[in-house]
Amino acid sequence: MIRFLLKGILRDKQRSLLPVIVVTIGVMLTVVLYCWLTGILNDSVELSARFSAGHVKIITAEYEKNINQMPNDLALTGVDTLMLKLKNEFPEIKWGQRIHFGGLIDVAGSNGETRAQGPAIGFGIDLFSGDPSEKERFNLAKSLHRGRMPIQPKEILMSEEFSRKLNINPGDTVTLIGSTMYGSMAMFNYTLCGTVIFGAGPMDQGSVVIDLEDVRKALDMNNAASEIVGYLPDNYYNEEKVDKLVIKFNKLFPKSEDKFAPIILTLRQQNDFGKMIDQIKQIGGFMVLIFVFSMSLVLWNAGLLGGLRRYTEFGTRLALGENYSHIYRTIIYESLLIGIIGSISGTFFGLLISLYMQNHGLDLGSIMKNATIMMPAVFHARINTLSFFIGFIPGLISTVVGTALSGIGIYKRKTAQLFKELEA
Repeated sequence: MIRFLLKGILRDKQRSLLPVIVVTIGVMLTVVLYCWLTGILNDSVELSARFSAGHVKIITAEYEKNINQMPNDLALTGVDTLMLKLKNEFPEIKWGQRIHFGGLIDVAGSNGETRAQGPAIGFGIDLFSGDPSEKERFNLAKSLHRGRMPIQPKEILMSEEFSRKLNINPGDTVTLIGSTMYGSMAMFNYTLCGTVIFGAGPMDQGSVVIDLEDVRKALDMNNAASEIVGYLPDNYYNEEKVDKLVIKFNKLFPKSEDKFAPIILTLRQQNDFGKMIDQIKQIGGFMVLIFVFSMSLVLWNAGLLGGLRRYTEFGTRLALGENYSHIYRTIIYESLLIGIIGSISGTFFGLLISLYMQNHGLDLGSIMKNATIMMPAVFHARINTLSFFIGFIPGLISTVVGTALSGIGIYKRKTAQLFKELEA
């Protein structure tokens, strides 16, 4: 029976081609939208994780209380020993030391007097040790706009927008004015070697990137760091894995009265990221539900219209002696096969488009240019396990339900009316 119906579907293009195309398009749109919304969530979370929060972050207990002020006088000390222990106990996690600091960038004129100044948010990261992890997380090589990457100490990267405001170019000398770990004033000269476009509003408005050891010298933070960030192996935040890591960390470093004792924070525990993640998931899930429901209505109507257009065929089959139940079952089976074919092809094409968007993304930089929250300029799709199945919800269920409803009319056909239709 199934083989017979499948042959009929494949051979009779007038009857099956349009329904298959409609199902394919509907399923494809469902898959693409789901993957894209999932990607927006992941990109937003991972952007904050890469630049700021990490999947987990280790800081001192006192630093956490004033974390928004970047109080480096409460920073971690003895980080070399701490890093060695973390790498031994959590070898699967990628760890990185960072120093966050605020300061004033001063640009001197030809006569030595200040000609431009601007407040900056600074990032001290590992640039010269040979480990490219931090440079990759900040995407420095791809974000480079002018100049080159730092290759020696006392070189600095600056956001392109910030350099334009200060009217400086690669090769110019700038002075960082800030405060040391012990509260005294710090002034340190750097050479601007290049400018970058991060693709995130707050980062592009005024930020500088300096090698970790250079920042330590400038801020008198020998063997110290504002924080140690950790990332899961696949670079995607997974709450179950993070929770297990936190439990193990708390056993190794139990709570202490020492205000400089290390504590661990997850991504959800920082800057209301937990609420943001939950809200984005809810909004994304609601949007996907609305779209799946809309596609379901479209495909339901397609199945309904497909059944109504075949009433003359059903009348002929009844006139030839085929019973009502058999006709009804065969159209249900046909719609199921059409739904399967359309869902498979729609999922295939949807995943192809999503794969392209996952690798290249959709550039919305012009919209996000003046954003005051950390949001990416390029949104990528994200393919996960559910992406392979979500299209079958409208593709199968709606098509079958639409056909089933239209097929009820078969039982209302009268033999006398059938012969009148055939005579006409």
